[in-house]
This record gives sequence, structure tokens and C-alpha cells, in this order.
Amino acid sequence: MAMWNPWRGCRKCSEGCLYCYIHKGDLKRGINTVEIVKTKDFAKPVETKKNGEYKIKSGIVYLCFSTDFLIEEADGWRNDCWQMIKQRQDCTFLFLTKRIDRFMDCIPDDWGKGYENVVVCCTIENQKNADYKLGIFKKLPIKHKCITAQPLIEPINLEKYLDGIELVVVGGESDRNARPLDYDWVLDIREQCIHKKVNFEFRQCGTHFIKDGKNYTIQIKDLTKQAKLANINYSK
Repeated sequence: MAMWNPWRGCRKCSEGCLYCYIHKGDLKRGINTVEIVKTKDFAKPVETKKNGEYKIKSGIVYLCFSTDFLIEEADGWRNDCWQMIKQRQDCTFLFLTKRIDRFMDCIPDDWGKGYENVVVCCTIENQKNADYKLGIFKKLPIKHKCITAQPLIEPINLEKYLDGIELVVVGGESDRNARPLDYDWVLDIREQCIHKKVNFEFRQCGTHFIKDGKNYTIQIKDLTKQAKLANINYSK
């Protein structure tokens, strides 16, 4: 597993961005998050060691996890990234985006029905954005599609959008002011996935977590552990 952030910085664009970890981290470091700039790792996938081997080993590469691969400010840089992605057929590049409505304006000329080594995760957080974004997502020419409902801030019906989806990931919000995550919402999405035979993963609880009508406050360091302990992931 490797990380590749060819640029950094992002702009809030949906309700799910309210307590974004990128903005919180940059604020602590005195960095202006809304300034989108190339990083020193721009060419990381094709950089080689002295012996000619790639520095990034074969496998999954998490792309733009400190920004959005489809953000407008990166339009002039993205084609170079696509070329590197094409070169590294031994790697699978996975990115999340809140800007799926820009997808067709951001793909290379030879995209066709999609690159086999690219996984696109459409991020949603409420029913309004699920209906808008997933309505677009289901029609796009992408070979590997996932849905990330994180932070989940209300119950969502996804079932009519699950055809062709390989995985649905659900998680809560992590912040002392976070909006609560109700476990019933998680279980409901799980049932939708089981009904449609789509893989499901409960990634993390919310800082403020509701289960069986009781309110819990969970430390950020324990959010993923508690989700794992729930043992509700589903593989078809």
C-alpha cells in the first residue's frame, strides 16, 4: 500500500466537508488549505532507485487522499498523472472524490470504458448528495466503482444505485463537534448491500455515536477499532 499526493490543498464543497481532517490538520500547521499546489511527490509513481526499480512497489496506490483528484485547480496537471497511471499497470490507483460531476471533463482521450487499474470512489454523506452524485456515477464509464458514505450524517437509501458497485464504505464524523452517527443507519445500508450482493465495510464509528437509543462519545483513536469490533463487514 502506497500514498501518492501529486498536489495538496482542497476547498470545501459539500455538507460532508464541515469538519474535514485536511483543513483541521493544515490549520494546526499554519497552512492555507485552499491554496492548491503541486507537491514534491508529483512524479512519485515513476521515480526509480539506482538499480532501476520503481520506488513505489506494485500494489494499491491511494491517490489524492489529502485533496481531490478532480479539483478544478489541478486541471492543468492531471493529464501527466494519467500518463503515469498508464505506465504503472502493475499498480491499482484508488481515489475518492466529492466532485464526480466533473469526471467526464477530467479523463484522458483514451479512457474509453475506463482504465483497468483505476478504482473511483464517489463520496456522499446525505440523501440529497446521494441522489445527485450517484445518479451521475452510475452512468459513468468506470470499470471499478465504490461508494464512500463518510461522514454519514443521516439515513440514506442507496439500493437503486448499487448495480455495478464493488464496495460500499460507511463511517462517522471525527470531531468534538461532530454530527452524530446512528448505528441503525449503518445497519440499514449494510442490509441494502447484502440484498444487492455488494461488499460492505464499516470503516469507523463517529465521535458521537448512537446505538440502541443511547449516546456515546468515542475517542478519535478508537473510532476504527470500535467499528472493527462490531464485526459487521460483508463480503459477497
